[in-house]
Amino acid sequence: MSTLVTKLDHKWISSTFRQPWITAMVALKVHFSTLPPQPVIPSKKPFKVELVGGKRHSWCTCGHSKKQPFCDGAHKTKAQGLSPLRFVPEKDTTVWLCGCKYTNNPPYCDGTHKQDFIVSAPLHEHTDS
Repeated sequence: MSTLVTKLDHKWISSTFRQPWITAMVALKVHFSTLPPQPVIPSKKPFKVELVGGKRHSWCTCGHSKKQPFCDGAHKTKAQGLSPLRFVPEKDTTVWLCGCKYTNNPPYCDGTHKQDFIVSAPLHEHTDS
C-alpha cells in the first residue's frame, strides 16, 4: 500500500506542478501593497481661502486636482484609493488650507510644508492627459 500511495503522490505532484501551471502563476504575479496611495505635492505653500459656514467643501487629498485646494474629481482616474476630505465649517471664516497634502491636521495647514521632505520634493505638474 505504501508503494501505491507513493506512486499516486508522485503523479499528483507532477500533474499539479507541471510547467504550464508554474508559468501561468508567474505571469499572474501581481504586487499588492497594504500602504495607502501617496498624494502628489501641488504646492509647497498653503492656500488662503474664504469658507462659507454651513456649506460642504471638498478638500483635495490626492494633489491632482486642477482646482486646488479643492477637489475636481481627478482622484477617480489618477489616484484611486484617495478620496476628498469633505467638511462643513460652522461659520464664514478665512483659513489656510494645506497645499502640500501632508498636513497632520487636514485640511488645515500645520506647517508641514517647511519640513525637508517637502522642501526637497518635486512639485507635481499637471498634464493634459
